[in-house]
Amino acid sequence: MAHYLILAATSGVGAATARLAKAQGHQVFLTGRREDALSTLAAELDAPHATLELTDFDAVDAVFEQAVAQLGSLDGVTNCAGSLLLKSAHLTNRAQYDATIAASLTTAFATVRGAGKHMAGAGGGAVVLVSSAAAMQGLANHEAIAAAKAGIIGLALSAAATYASSNLRVNAVSPGLTETPLTASLTGNATSRKFSEAMHALGRLGTPEDVARAICFLLDPSNSWITGQVLAVDGGLSRVAPKIKA
Repeated sequence: MAHYLILAATSGVGAATARLAKAQGHQVFLTGRREDALSTLAAELDAPHATLELTDFDAVDAVFEQAVAQLGSLDGVTNCAGSLLLKSAHLTNRAQYDATIAASLTTAFATVRGAGKHMAGAGGGAVVLVSSAAAMQGLANHEAIAAAKAGIIGLALSAAATYASSNLRVNAVSPGLTETPLTASLTGNATSRKFSEAMHALGRLGTPEDVARAICFLLDPSNSWITGQVLAVDGGLSRVAPKIKA
């Protein structure tokens, strides 16, 4: 049985990861910004929890300490926070850009920083960050989110090198378009959904469970020889050109 800290556990992918980890027999400590959604999920999974603003470095430090106190130790942490901004650069204002960077890259940095302080000196473990296929392939109107998610890949690779000697593994998953509440404006529109499905070689959008399985694989202590990797969970979007139908 492993012990995991799941940050932004009330997101679509975060909740799926928490449920899968519990189903696999692991213990989890959950965080989220909204107490109502967080307490509901925590009650479902009988898991300790704490509300958290993930851009607050001191608050993230405190949550790592709280998770260790509640669970006894930490074997892994994942950050499932993010946002979605589909605008070209010239239509993106500074507030939108700052919010996009904060939601993805700043929270990822806070996660790595917390793991470096609280896990590297305690036997190590695993950090799993969430990037995006938009960081691996040029997609129109994704400039801000692509910048944030590409930064996560660079962060993961550098941190993997920094903390390898402390047995702290750092990896990332890179999803394609996944059906979550965050993407409902796209997946709920028949026209945009059909277009998006056609961009993925496997012909469908992802589910939160698709991404959760990859996260749990990388968190698992039995996969202790994997670090510095970016695992695309994207139906082929970032690497495979879909077959053109006649």
